[in-house]
Amino acid sequence: MAETMITAANLVKRFGDVTAVNNISFSVKKGEVFAFLGPNGAGKSTTIKMLTTLLQPTSGEITLSGFDVVTQQEEARKSFGIVFQDPSVDDELTAKENMWLHAVLYNVPKAEIDTRIKELLTLVELWDRRDSRVKTFSGGMKRRLEIARGLLHHPAVLFLDEPTIGLDTQTRNLLWDYVKSLNKTKHMTIFFTTHYLEEAENIAENIAIIDHGIIIAKGTTETLKKITKTKTLEAAYLKLTGKELRDEAANGTERLKLRYRARGGGIR
Repeated sequence: MAETMITAANLVKRFGDVTAVNNISFSVKKGEVFAFLGPNGAGKSTTIKMLTTLLQPTSGEITLSGFDVVTQQEEARKSFGIVFQDPSVDDELTAKENMWLHAVLYNVPKAEIDTRIKELLTLVELWDRRDSRVKTFSGGMKRRLEIARGLLHHPAVLFLDEPTIGLDTQTRNLLWDYVKSLNKTKHMTIFFTTHYLEEAENIAENIAIIDHGIIIAKGTTETLKKITKTKTLEAAYLKLTGKELRDEAANGTERLKLRYRARGGGIR
């Protein structure tokens, strides 16, 4: 039986009297590619932030690589890499300097840093640009650098929060080729969110769909199509979540945070 790498049990996150994530539970096995889907403001990013120690749950339990994410944060952080929705590399540093900074922060053995940097920048086809400042990079190059950086400390789990947003089709395909290769060769667990449903349909082994803070469906693409009596994942997704437009600014977690702060609350 495969080892479980991620477990969320009865997970809740409230901002004041507003519940952003409402008693969700799921698990992800070692080496699995898992897609976490939902409309804007559904609770995806809030969940990822709890899984990656950036937000503390209101209640519930999370384990990552066997570590309690709340009480063993340092150990949990060492076990995962993450690529955020928004670019997080330092534009004023070179690609190699960004990698070195990450290596120092994650206590990568000094004797191994240069070797790992060369290996990973070569993997994402940026070795020839290692001494270029990141501000000269295209959006796709920055994404590839972020993936290389996230892998530098040899994480057991890679979180990808809408990693291909704003990228052209060629770069998106290249990025997913890297991810699939890492999953296959390193048996790395992949947890990702995306609004491109064809990515989830083509890549994910299992899927959870969250809406209004509640997981409304879980299973393989075929399972979701079967229970909704549809022919594509996109059709299944729309049948489960509806076709109305969602506005991240109006309905998303950021609005909940601002409202909570305005009433004197804090992000806990």
